[in-house]
Amino acid sequence: QVQLVESGGGLVQAGGSLRLSCAASGRTFSSYKMGWFRQAPGKEREFVAGTTRSGLTTYYADSVKGRVTISRDNAKNTVYLQMNSLMSEDTGVYYCAADEGYSSNVYTRPGVYDYWGQGTQVTVSS
Repeated sequence: QVQLVESGGGLVQAGGSLRLSCAASGRTFSSYKMGWFRQAPGKEREFVAGTTRSGLTTYYADSVKGRVTISRDNAKNTVYLQMNSLMSEDTGVYYCAADEGYSSNVYTRPGVYDYWGQGTQVTVSS
């Protein structure tokens, strides 16, 4: 089992940047594929970015490609989400999630992920 704690959210003006962090504790962090999701009020939770166990391969939602970078530091048990050129549409609660499945595939469906953090609020003002 792994426990996840997000941090780094806040209020930022459109065009600004934020770096979210997700610290993991418990079972070996490098055994999990990691993902970032977000949920806006009244909307379903959606995939933002994901990475393989090594961090060498990353995946992004079309809506954030070119503006967002996911990375992980397995020595620090932390996954990051660097967000640039933020837009009002990026507003929401951001969650990190861990997938302990055996497949090497990174999935975009929230239901695949086994563990979730409590979320951190990101608000982009226009």
